[in-house]
Amino acid sequence: MSKGLLTTTVGSFPKPDYLARARNQFSLSKIDRQELAALERQATVEVIRLQEEVGLDILVHGEMERGDMVAYFAELLSESMVIGGLVRSYGNRYYRKPIIIGKLRWQGPMTVEMWRYAQSLTDRPVKGMLTGPYTMVEWSFDEYYPSRREAVLDMARVIHQEAVALEKAGARYIQVDEPAASTRPEEMELVSQGLAVVTEGLKVKTITHMCYGDFASVFEQIVRLPVDQLDIETANSDYDLLELFRRHRFDKEVALGVVDVHDHKVETVEEVKEGIRRGLEVLPPQRLYIDPDCGLKTRTWEEAAAKLRVMVQAVREVRHELGLEG
Repeated sequence: MSKGLLTTTVGSFPKPDYLARARNQFSLSKIDRQELAALERQATVEVIRLQEEVGLDILVHGEMERGDMVAYFAELLSESMVIGGLVRSYGNRYYRKPIIIGKLRWQGPMTVEMWRYAQSLTDRPVKGMLTGPYTMVEWSFDEYYPSRREAVLDMARVIHQEAVALEKAGARYIQVDEPAASTRPEEMELVSQGLAVVTEGLKVKTITHMCYGDFASVFEQIVRLPVDQLDIETANSDYDLLELFRRHRFDKEVALGVVDVHDHKVETVEEVKEGIRRGLEVLPPQRLYIDPDCGLKTRTWEEAAAKLRVMVQAVREVRHELGLEG
């Protein structure tokens, strides 16, 4: 493995057409859960093989068994959450917003079985992927807790137990996604408190991914979040966050988004190399990981593969220039 500039992705991959059709058939009760699960595993194999072929260092399982990142967990917390009606998120995209109806409790492993399966397919490490407690609460209706803080901290205890289960299963990397943090920067302290509960006592490398937002006013809090690595979007904002990192002292690793997952255009190798070089002006290669801006699920399979191939080729060339291979 390289001595620096390790490559990975943020988590989700586009679902193959056959799986998208199967999920629709399952929702209409035309196939059973066992048939759907078999196709989810088939798609997971394809995701792992693609990442190996491209040459990524740290893999993800692709989230083939998940639709929405919050609803997936809410459905498995059935003693305390239910799925509500359709809510419009952006554009013409809709999702069913979960509702918290009782005290949040961990009901057993939710991600371990699929993580174990994905890890069994490769010798490279596969990240455990969790949705963070703040995002789980922010993107749900709460009909039980008297305060957001109580809901977030109870949800954090649930996610912590899931993280412990992943660690016991052998996961070396656990990512806790908090995209909702960008919507309420004034609550960054609550985000931090929730992550502290989730990561307490874990020996694995912990990561949090946040989507783009106005982070300048709370940047000191972001770099103090209780995780080992911050995963940030930078390609689609001309790397402006790097200036904040340049001005603040911190000791965390950073996963730098160098391809824009919101654009159908596939970047050139030179464009990606320029982004990597800008990251290297701020951080040494041992603390700089390279990945897409966000999950790839909104791209086509062909677009996702092409963006990753360009990204890995750019990293290889920069590693060679720096003498980092070996």
